[in-house]
Amino acid sequence: MRAAIERTSTESARVDEKIELQSAGSPTTYVFSISGTFDLAGDRGRLTVEFEDSGMDPIEEVFLGDTVYVRGSRAVEEGTWASAARSEALTRYFLRAPLNDPEHLLHQMKAMRQVSHEGTEQVNGAPTVHYRGTIDHATATLRMTAETKHGLDARREKLGDNTPVYADVWVDGKGRAVQAQLSCSGVRKAMTTMTLTDFGTRVKVKAPSTKQIVPVPAGEDVLLA
Repeated sequence: MRAAIERTSTESARVDEKIELQSAGSPTTYVFSISGTFDLAGDRGRLTVEFEDSGMDPIEEVFLGDTVYVRGSRAVEEGTWASAARSEALTRYFLRAPLNDPEHLLHQMKAMRQVSHEGTEQVNGAPTVHYRGTIDHATATLRMTAETKHGLDARREKLGDNTPVYADVWVDGKGRAVQAQLSCSGVRKAMTTMTLTDFGTRVKVKAPSTKQIVPVPAGEDVLLA
């Protein structure tokens, strides 16, 4: 399973991700959809992020090394690109990657423990082997803001460590992780599912003009986590 994640991390692919979040005591599920192409080995890609049924316009993200450029963020004026340091970005939401970074999810999946074989299932019309495990609290809260992590730590101390965060990976016949999922159904429900297709796809990205770029702290926009 870990070898499959490592192999996937050397590829380029189309990324389709769905994030479902539900707050304690709320019947509403908030859904974010992320899609695009990403060169996982080259640390570059282009993603479109939508907050479904919110009335908000989608944003576009361009990843180039340790810089992420964002068009459509509410943190900057229309017609400009926000820029943020990828390695410094934090997330305010449980099981959601900083700046919607797909490599962050794969990094968390590598820390799976108590892994079991769940049988063969179809993903993208092809047979895969499904593995399920858990990740610990430190991995689940990796690179969260101090405020969010403090709240989760307090809740965990009060309720105990009885609500696991499940990690599921589906591996295809070529030994690649073609789908990855993190989920928790405790007081707060959260699920992030990332599907990878079109391996080897060419990823074309370039930085915006420097005249259009405005540096901002990462994570100030709900669409950026």
